[in-house]
Amino acid sequence: MAKSTGKVTIKKYANRRLYDTESSTYITLDRLAHMVREGREFEVLDAKTGDDITRQVLTQIIVDEEARGATMLPINFLKQLIGLYGNSMQNFVPSYLEAAMDAFQRNQSAVKDAFGTNMFADMAKRNMALFGDAAQAFAAKAKPEPKPSGSEVEQLKAELAALQAKVDKLSR
Repeated sequence: MAKSTGKVTIKKYANRRLYDTESSTYITLDRLAHMVREGREFEVLDAKTGDDITRQVLTQIIVDEEARGATMLPINFLKQLIGLYGNSMQNFVPSYLEAAMDAFQRNQSAVKDAFGTNMFADMAKRNMALFGDAAQAFAAKAKPEPKPSGSEVEQLKAELAALQAKVDKLSR
């Protein structure tokens, strides 16, 4: 059976079970979280009343993730968010948070496009190699390494210039 690309309706029953009307099967909150990560659109309706309870179910997924130890929300942020309920700014917070997350995702995509997905891993490997070399030099009190040749210096300068160009491109 081919997957639909439209909005999927999920019904939540009084026994807390979730029913996927597209696949005609019961699903879990973990499956809904997977659907979010896939970018699938869905709505969750109370099976008895027909009320849209998507927000409450998504909030429950976040609570479950945080309880499992996958903490992402700092305590101060949670306190500030709770403090805004009932505040005169409450109506502006959802659109602000949505815009902030959109900007975060755009910036994340721009960094990945400019530097590749393994940039930080590569930097970490280089840093660890440098730290390892430094530790050996201090431990063994080895004689200093010979200076890099002119071609190595030129290669490093070229790499640095390429990285600078990428950073400049991101800042435009």
